[in-house]
Amino acid sequence: MNSTPVGPERERLEELRELEGLLPTAPAEQVLPPGRRSHHKDVLMQLIDSDSADADGTADDAAATAAGRGAAGGGGGPAPLRGRRFSRPALVAGAVAAALAAGLTVGLGPHQDGGGTAAPGASGTAGGAHGSRGAVATLGRIAAVAMRTDVTPVGDGQFVYVRSTGAENDGVFDGRVKLGKMHERQVWFSQRQGPVTDVGLIREFGQDWPIEVGVPDGTDPADSAVPAGVDRPTYAWLASLPTDPDALLELIYADTPAEKGEDRDQAVFDRIGDLVGEQIMPSATAAAFYRATARIPGVTEVADAVDAAGRHGIAIAREDNRHGTRTEWIFDPGTLGYLGVRTVFSRDTERARAGTVYNTSAVLERAVVDRRGQEPGERRRAGRG
Repeated sequence: MNSTPVGPERERLEELRELEGLLPTAPAEQVLPPGRRSHHKDVLMQLIDSDSADADGTADDAAATAAGRGAAGGGGGPAPLRGRRFSRPALVAGAVAAALAAGLTVGLGPHQDGGGTAAPGASGTAGGAHGSRGAVATLGRIAAVAMRTDVTPVGDGQFVYVRSTGAENDGVFDGRVKLGKMHERQVWFSQRQGPVTDVGLIREFGQDWPIEVGVPDGTDPADSAVPAGVDRPTYAWLASLPTDPDALLELIYADTPAEKGEDRDQAVFDRIGDLVGEQIMPSATAAAFYRATARIPGVTEVADAVDAAGRHGIAIAREDNRHGTRTEWIFDPGTLGYLGVRTVFSRDTERARAGTVYNTSAVLERAVVDRRGQEPGERRRAGRG
């Protein structure tokens, strides 16, 4: 009579069964449509150049206008930083430096599909294509680790704090890529569920940049306030999401329109990357996001990648053929914990040679604090953690 495995042996058996269920029965098709992450700064710089041509005010006024103007499709709605995929009023940082430094959703503009009309989840959901076999297996392992990780819930009045180091392209718009100076960045995200105009804070380049909702002149701020949701994630909102990977992926596809010339597979990969990179979420939600990512076509595994802190890891990646770049989520090869993200050129282009880093970021610390601008050490000294 066979005995039933217990302890670590049983967990390993369950993990193997889970991975077997994730693997496709036929070779995975590689679908590599254009993405968006590698050109977000270029898009913003183009807006800045356009706005500066007829700006009469101060440099700060021009910057604020460029960070929150007409790409939302007219009508006075501020433009989103990360393309035109958002459906809520725009969040604008105090100056363009904050917007360029953010690397997160600091722009929430009116919904613009930009020509992307594929049905939500048309590819990448249940019954569709999957990532490569290696990526599917690795994401299954990462999901299993995430599921076993204890996460303390974040309160409504608290802030998620993330400290990172990184660098991004500092070259001219649409010109040769020149990686900027490595520097540290801190960000605080409000966890209030109700609609807010004060979303958080970025501390970078020796200054504090508030992340705020752009309120049109002469209007009630309450009308522009942004509730918790996919464009302003909070712990409570993330906890409310379905933990079935197919249902979760369908929801993210539905809330992620594509820009003209791009498809939702890359947009959804970027969206999930933003969420797992700079948020704190329940273990079941994190596991579901990784399992959902395994169902996105074109997702691959990179055996060795280096984050902005010089740490080597394995990466879950997706290529953007139009720009010749590859975005990589990097994980510790031993613990499978999240380390950071980078975008590199996967082939020679007019802008850079293959292997050139376009942008890179490494998470150094992730914590919960009680007020905007508070660092984890201050909270510990106050006896709160």
